[in-house]
Amino acid sequence: MTGYVLAIDQGTTSSRAIVFDGKMKIAGVGQKEFTQFYPASGWVEHDPDEIWQSVVWAVKEALRKAKVKAADIAAIGITNQRETVVIWDKATGEPIHKAIVWQDRRTAPLCQKLRKAGLEKTFTRKTGLLLDPYFSGTKIAWLLDHVKGARGRARKGELLAGTIDSFLIWRLTGGNVHATDATNASRTLLYNIEKNEWDAELLDVQNVPASLLPEVQDCAADFGATEKSIFGAAIPILGVAGDQHAATIGQACFKPGMMKSTYGTGCFALLNTGEEIVRSRNRLLTTIAYRLDGKTTYALEGSIFIAGAAVQWLRDGAKMISKAAHSGELAAKADDAQEVYLVPAFVGLGAPYWDADARGAIFGLTRNSGPAEFARAALEAVAFQTRDLLDAMKKDWKGAAAGTVLRVDGGMVASDWTMQRIADILDAPVDRPEILETTALGAAWLAGSRAGVWPKASAFAKSWALEHRFKPQMDDKVRTRKLKGWRDAVKRTLTA
Repeated sequence: MTGYVLAIDQGTTSSRAIVFDGKMKIAGVGQKEFTQFYPASGWVEHDPDEIWQSVVWAVKEALRKAKVKAADIAAIGITNQRETVVIWDKATGEPIHKAIVWQDRRTAPLCQKLRKAGLEKTFTRKTGLLLDPYFSGTKIAWLLDHVKGARGRARKGELLAGTIDSFLIWRLTGGNVHATDATNASRTLLYNIEKNEWDAELLDVQNVPASLLPEVQDCAADFGATEKSIFGAAIPILGVAGDQHAATIGQACFKPGMMKSTYGTGCFALLNTGEEIVRSRNRLLTTIAYRLDGKTTYALEGSIFIAGAAVQWLRDGAKMISKAAHSGELAAKADDAQEVYLVPAFVGLGAPYWDADARGAIFGLTRNSGPAEFARAALEAVAFQTRDLLDAMKKDWKGAAAGTVLRVDGGMVASDWTMQRIADILDAPVDRPEILETTALGAAWLAGSRAGVWPKASAFAKSWALEHRFKPQMDDKVRTRKLKGWRDAVKRTLTA
């Protein structure tokens, strides 16, 4: 058997496929963007069929560039945008509605209703999550309530629901497998992370029939095989994990106390807490980091909704830059005498604030403020929000109290200016690895190790290699002043 492993990385704005060789090096990449739909303020949707087509195209392109055939691939690992949900016809595989994306805020009234009923403590105790539109359960309920005939069809067993990984598994296996993994299940507001099962009480209060939901498996498990007609050979699917969990694995954060942060559309920091379920007192999330061989490893997570998306706004909305890559160069030219703060609450604020109704705001503008100051404010907002998460983690768990080193990945980490500013604001080292495709690598490792062609966890961890360590350089007084200004800006933005 060859050592080639294929990772499908189905993200928020594009689908990618990466072929890794037996030495865990990238052999070929295919990537295709797909349409973002914004049918109403705060609503975000994707076309599941377009996602499916983009995945198939990306896989074929990756195989072509790697100069390998489907028969040469030992296994497939899937990683996906979490919390985004699809409901589809069990017989035909056709979606009944566009996918509701994790960024979508339409279920805020339902979350508020559940909160007013005094149920948030129950949800948090069982799922580790907060009642927020971010998560999947209320999205499924919304689709059942608003798509004509959906509830009746669900009761008859004609429909299936799942996150994007489940939809892809269903399509790839020709409708033979309806499954997900523990990490994706843990983001639904429907899954009991302590008992590792769908929770009957939570299903009932959200009015979601259990018959819709997939079987929950370990992250490295048998998820069936692709239909031969799709890629030319049947390929076993042996690994699945939500994108942030796959990145945690790809960064080899296997020991309690290790922490990674992914800077993509949003920013997601996970801190491995081992077998301990740490109940946050500072509005962080408790989540399943991964589940291997029936053993669950937990994590504290801080979710920031807008990171790279703020740079996209500078480019596409404000028209201040022509390319996202220019943001760091522009920020470096900003006037040090100006303290401009961007609170990027374009779709509400995530951890540790969880204000779904907050909206973006800019503070500290003067007549001299221009594109450079806006660029610096957008990038510094990422650093400030990361600091908010780290401070909350340190308050929640003694294992995060000292010696934190942040391993980073995602599109934004190519910017030296941004990574240095994060190190400065955190007052902690930031480590950028040689392989930046850590999310895909994590999914590939799950599949490759399960197939027996890649090393086990300990050997895989030793292969992690540092490209550059960014050490704090900012004066303490400057850091303190900047953090004070940021906290004041956030306070002015919050609606509660």
